[in-house]
This record gives sequence, C-alpha cells and structure tokens, in this order.
Amino acid sequence: MIDVADNVIAGVDRFSTRRQLAPEQRDALTREILALKRELNAVILAHNYQVPEIQDLADYVGDSLGLSQQAARTRAEVIVFCGVHFMAETAKILNPGKIVVLPDKDAGCSLEESCPADKLAKLQATNPNFWTIAYINCSAAVKALSDVICTSGNAEKIVRAAPAERDLLFVPDENLGQWVMECTGQPMTLWRGNCYAHVEFRRDSILRLRARFPDAKVVVHPESLREVRDLADAVCSTEKMITYCRNSPAQRFVVVTESGIIHRMQKECPGKEFICTPVFDAMRMPSDNCRCSECKYMKLNTLEKLRDCMARLAPRIELEPAILERARLPIERMLEISARP
Repeated sequence: MIDVADNVIAGVDRFSTRRQLAPEQRDALTREILALKRELNAVILAHNYQVPEIQDLADYVGDSLGLSQQAARTRAEVIVFCGVHFMAETAKILNPGKIVVLPDKDAGCSLEESCPADKLAKLQATNPNFWTIAYINCSAAVKALSDVICTSGNAEKIVRAAPAERDLLFVPDENLGQWVMECTGQPMTLWRGNCYAHVEFRRDSILRLRARFPDAKVVVHPESLREVRDLADAVCSTEKMITYCRNSPAQRFVVVTESGIIHRMQKECPGKEFICTPVFDAMRMPSDNCRCSECKYMKLNTLEKLRDCMARLAPRIELEPAILERARLPIERMLEISARP
C-alpha cells in the first residue's frame, strides 16, 4: 500500500508532466522575456499557482485580490497576465486602453465555466431583490451582471458590507459561499459551482497527514469541501496562507490548495517545511501515486509561451465596450470596500 505522506513532502513536483527546461534554456528565455518587458514597457503579473520559473521573474506574484489591485494601479503600457482567462479579463476591465495578453488562450477555469451569464440572468429574474456577489473566478459577462465582486481574501468583508435589506446571491463557488455564511451568519442563496482542483481534497487524506505530522498546522483554501475546512487550523486565501505560515511559530504546515503556492512559501518562509495534500479520485482512492493538486489550466502557461505572447502581443484580451463599462463597476466597488479600515 502506498503511504500518502511519503509522496507529498515539501511540494516536490514529481508528478508533473511538464517538460523541464535545461538551466541554459531557462536562462536564455528569461533574458528574452526581460528584454521584451523593457521594450514594451510591460508589467508581468503572476498568480501564486503559476510554475516557479514564471513566479521568479514576475513583477508581482499574488492572489486574485492583490493582482486586481496591481492591475488597477499599474502605469505599464502592456499587462502580461500569467494566470487564467478571467484574471486577464479583470485586468483589461480595469485598463480598457491598455494591451493585456495571456500566455495561453486556453487557460480557463472550471469554476468560471460552471456559471454561464445567461443562466445567472434567469436566476436573477426570479427575485428582483437579489444583490449579486460574484467571486472573481467568473467571466466578464457574469461580472457585468453583478453588484459587487469578491475574492477569497475579502469575501467575508464584502458580504458584511452588503445592503441589509437585500437578498444575497453568491456565485459561482458554493464552498466559498458556505464558508462565508459560517463566518458571517448571513444567509445567502448559493450558486452550485466549484473548483475541480479544490474539491478533490478529502478528509481522509488530511487525517492521515495529521496522524503522521501531529505538530503540523493545517491551512486550507475556502474553496475546499466543508469536511476538509472543518479540520483546518486556518482557512484563508493563498495570500493569507503565506502570511499565516510566515507569522506562525510552527515549523511544519499541511497545505491544502493548489501545489504551485509551495514555491513562494518556501521562498518567503525559509527553514519551514510544507507538505502538499494529495488528491483522490472519484473512487476515494489515491490517484497518480497520490499526486499533489495541480490546476491544469494554471499550468498551461510556460516560459516559452510567456516569451511568445510578449513577442506577438497575443493572445490578446478583447471585450465589448458595454461589458467593459458594466463589469468595471462591481470590481471598483470591491476595491473600494477592500480599502476600508
């Protein structure tokens, strides 16, 4: 029988199928990318789940809230967004006059796909009193139908700021919405959507790791199932996970989110140990030799694609003017609420 913990120490990328670059190839690509960045007056933004080599050369690495804030204030003429499509759309919404490119046009999101704008509009029509809070992991068209956007880092604050007289509709992640309801006591109607990479985590695997590493703190992303969140020492966004691990006196952590975050954790918390949580298949058996969780969409971006998208200024994010204008309002409302003391 495979021992889960033996395969997940320190976030080792042993189960990835990505092509590994030789050091000289990586260095050459990095030099090309940095030269293009200067030539284009570009900024490179990267999500915490991106591959290490992209994180290492990005101007900013963070979660969805931090990336939105950076996109809102950048003076760069070109925004190179190393993440997934909805994130690049958000940058374009906040910078309609700038060029926004994404290394791989197919870097989508299962959560975004779970909430088509036309189906959301039909649900909204059933209750004119709905106040729609949309998790940022949604399309520009869904943002345009929403009253305010939130991220996992500010969802609780956004919900607490909602008008008391309105009926709250939270889309599209039901697990994040459920967690916010637990935190705030605020009833909400929840859209039935989820992130495939986060709902693969199961209680059994966390319990096994707790038994093997009783001194470890368990940090869980709120998109995870309740059975997993209930075992956490801390439930928080990726950015708050890093802060928690940095500030905690603990030396060992079980990390329950996409494994790309381990690279930044190791850089910012030297000397501490991070244990990736394995994911299980539908039969509740370890899959791929207890592989760590990787978002297949986030991992579509590579150094080669990053270089190519900057050289071609494509794939480029383009949105209809009406969508741009309407979707900007709930994002700006989120940024304003987030900036409050």
